[in-house]
Amino acid sequence: MSFLGATLPAWRYHLEASFSEAGNYFLVMAVGFVLSIFAVHTLLAPRGSRFLLSLGSVISSVGFISLAVASWLELPMARLPGLFLAGSSAGMWSTVMFQSITPAYRRNAGTRTNRAGMLFGAGCLLTALLTAGMYSGFPVASELGVLAIPAGLAAVWFARSEAGNPRLKALWAWGDFQNPGVVLCGLLLFFQFGNEWSIAGWLPLFLIRRLGMSPRTSLLMLALYWTVLLAGRLVSQWVIARASRMALLAGSLVSALLGTVVLASTNNAFGAVMGVVFAGAGFAPVFPLVARKIGHRFPEYQASVFSGLFSIAMLGGLLAPWTASFFASGWGIEAVMLLPMLGVCAVFVLTLLIMLEAKLSGVPAGSSGTQGS
Repeated sequence: MSFLGATLPAWRYHLEASFSEAGNYFLVMAVGFVLSIFAVHTLLAPRGSRFLLSLGSVISSVGFISLAVASWLELPMARLPGLFLAGSSAGMWSTVMFQSITPAYRRNAGTRTNRAGMLFGAGCLLTALLTAGMYSGFPVASELGVLAIPAGLAAVWFARSEAGNPRLKALWAWGDFQNPGVVLCGLLLFFQFGNEWSIAGWLPLFLIRRLGMSPRTSLLMLALYWTVLLAGRLVSQWVIARASRMALLAGSLVSALLGTVVLASTNNAFGAVMGVVFAGAGFAPVFPLVARKIGHRFPEYQASVFSGLFSIAMLGGLLAPWTASFFASGWGIEAVMLLPMLGVCAVFVLTLLIMLEAKLSGVPAGSSGTQGS
């Protein structure tokens, strides 16, 4: 999912201001993501989780091969089918994953889900490092071809696996999402992932056009962003159990806002590094805090409900870079940092509303998992 922001410089969008065209790439992935989720639960669920994991891997591999061919031919419109397939495979995988970890979810929803998020972040980091390492010596088609290999191997592994092939349960009940607490948590994740991915999607282009960095250096800065985000989530796992969660959340939001302001206003590499570090460190604790809160606040819900929340979050992560393209087209590349600034403010307001909803619902502090709030 994270490859697109790292691939845009290789597609030469740092040389031409076709920001709306680049933003539409994220929209195409979002459409594929949403449609695949509905396809899984309306058409493919009876085939079982092992079949769906194998199919999702095949779709991903084909998508990357299609993108490699389109990149080799240098045809922007030819990239759209590959991006649609990449988004579709992500939607399929995210849906099946939470169904598959239902027993682990029941034992410790917050911790297990946060670990899944950290593995996801590790994949984003590896993609950025791979792109940076291959940028100078290999064409972008080679990089995308390499990304198709793990998905292809996964498809073979799932197809030959002797594990069971349980059918998926029904999609989350809409009645569950009539609970104001669930709706607010979903909105918070939507905006939070949007904050993280609006930076991840545009950071390389921003640094190249704003500061004159080389594409390779900008990709290493993207890798630094994912490293800080991943390390912050690892540390958050330890800190959450020992510190006031309200103080941790307040500090993270201040750090995130500071990071986006520094990025938007800096004119040198040192300021860019500080902005990336502050933003990544600020964003890092939010997902673990929300994941733990949902696990404590709604322990009776199944993993399929968390699947719905995670899908909403991923959709926000894809729609935010698309929205940022309008800012960039209208006011220049510097304006892409305005969106995460607004998003941080939205997360702050939603956090207050979640706290208010918990108090109005009469939820004891211990069961809501919000020490210090």
